[in-house]
Amino acid sequence: MTKEVNVEAEQQQRKDYADPPPAPLLDSGELRRWSFYRAVIAEFIATLLFLYVAVATVIGYNKQAAVDSCDGVGILGIAWAFGGMIFILVYCTAGISGGHINPAVTFGLFLARKVSLVRAVFYIVAQCLGAIVGVGIVKGIMKHPYNTFGGGANKVAPGYSKGTALGAEIIGTFVLVYTVFSATDPKRKARDSHVPVLAPLPIGFAVFIVHLATIPITGTGINPARSLGAAVIYNEHSGWHNHWIFWVGPLLGALAAAAYHQYILRAAAIKALGSFRSNPTN
Repeated sequence: MTKEVNVEAEQQQRKDYADPPPAPLLDSGELRRWSFYRAVIAEFIATLLFLYVAVATVIGYNKQAAVDSCDGVGILGIAWAFGGMIFILVYCTAGISGGHINPAVTFGLFLARKVSLVRAVFYIVAQCLGAIVGVGIVKGIMKHPYNTFGGGANKVAPGYSKGTALGAEIIGTFVLVYTVFSATDPKRKARDSHVPVLAPLPIGFAVFIVHLATIPITGTGINPARSLGAAVIYNEHSGWHNHWIFWVGPLLGALAAAAYHQYILRAAAIKALGSFRSNPTN
């Protein structure tokens, strides 16, 4: 048994990566640091820009398609707008706030103890406010087409049940949050990983792919701030109807992704207990 412990300790010393310590649950000290407020502002601005570009693309496409069904960027273009903006904004803000831009991502990272409760709450509030302002700018610039073509609000498409929509949101958010965990895993810096990666790229591609799959079902939420911002500014029954799906689905998807990555792939529970291995002769 002693030999096994020594071997394991030697392997730990040879690791060329380090897992950061868990974030404190309540870190009131963050409230006294400018870097914390800078990160909150970065989340606000990033979510504002994300919603402005993404919703403007949706409204512009709907306006063009109403004139000519073959005109406009189409679903592929909308998916690229969402995925491309996430790639750009995560790249720009990752070093400041972590580049969450999504309450579901923040929630998943909080569950994994990557951020404190204080930071998670401030981020989610900033993201929601940024989304509302971003969509508000779209309405101010494109008021008539915005009101005419649904305001970019998420809703369950005709022919799909609420259960199907909820499932689509859960699975879509799982893909996104799982990608976030994998792309930012400290182990990727290890020499033996052989997977050098620019984290914003797979995250942006995850958003792109999920949009291709779920735009026909829900318009693709996977981001409660995105859904809330559009619903608040559009403020019609169709925008609020079944709005709960676009909170419950992403939060459940984030929960599942955090549990899968932390407790299955990274075996956090096993590490906490020491190991499943035991020596019956000891």
